[in-house]
Amino acid sequence: MNRYYYDFHIHSCLSPCGDNDMTPNNIAGMAALAGLQIVALTDHNTCKNCPAFYKAAKKNGIIPIAGMELTTAEDIHVVCLFPTLEDAMAFDAFVDTKRIRIKNRTDIFGEQLIMDENDAVIGSESDLLSNATVLTVEEVSEAVKPFHGVCYPAHIDREANGIIATLGTFPDTPFFACAEFHEKAKQTDYSQQYPIVAQKKLLVSSDAHYLWDIRDKDDYFEIDDEPYSSDKVRAEVFRQLRGE
Repeated sequence: MNRYYYDFHIHSCLSPCGDNDMTPNNIAGMAALAGLQIVALTDHNTCKNCPAFYKAAKKNGIIPIAGMELTTAEDIHVVCLFPTLEDAMAFDAFVDTKRIRIKNRTDIFGEQLIMDENDAVIGSESDLLSNATVLTVEEVSEAVKPFHGVCYPAHIDREANGIIATLGTFPDTPFFACAEFHEKAKQTDYSQQYPIVAQKKLLVSSDAHYLWDIRDKDDYFEIDDEPYSSDKVRAEVFRQLRGE
C-alpha cells in the first residue's frame, strides 16, 4: 500500500473567479512542488481546460482527474469527477445544455480562458460559468452515472454554496458516499452536529483559485498500486470515492 496525496478541487483561469495565472501547466507545476500526486481540475460548470491539464499533469508527474464544480439549481456546489477524460468531456457537453446563459462581464468576473497544453489561449467562454444550472441536487447525482462519474457536495463547511448552509442539513437523499471540507479542523464539529456526515468518506481540498491557494500535501488515499499504472491508481481512487 502506498499513500497518494491529493487535491480534488482546483480552478483554472477558465473559472471566472480563477486567476489568469492558474494555467494548466502552472497548476500542475505548483501541485508537484506541493508534493501532490493525484489532482483534479474542477472549473465552474465546465471541463474545457481538462484536456490541457491532462497533458500538463503528466509532464509534471501528476496523475490527473478531469472534473467540474457544478452549481445546482439550488445554488449548491457539487464536485463531479470522471474516470476518463472522454467521460468528462461528454458530461461537459451535457451540462452545456443545462446552463442558464448570461453574458460574462470580464471587467467584473474575469476572462474565462481556454488553454492548450502549452498554456496558449485558444478560446474563451463568453457566457458566465459560475451561475446556477437548471439541474437540481437530486438530478446531478443521477446525471453523472451515465458518464461513469462520482459526485459529492463541495465545501460543506462553508456558508456560500455549501449544502448544509443552503438546505439547513445534510440530506439523506440523494445518497453521496463522500463530502468535501475546506477546513479539516471542522470535520469533528460537523460530524457531531450532523451524524450523517460521520458516515461519509470525508475529503479535504483547497478550492484553489490562485496558485498560492494550492496546499502542501496532507490528505491522502492508501492504494495498492502493484503492478503500478496511473490507470490502476485512478481506478482505485474512484472505487473508494464510490464507497465500494
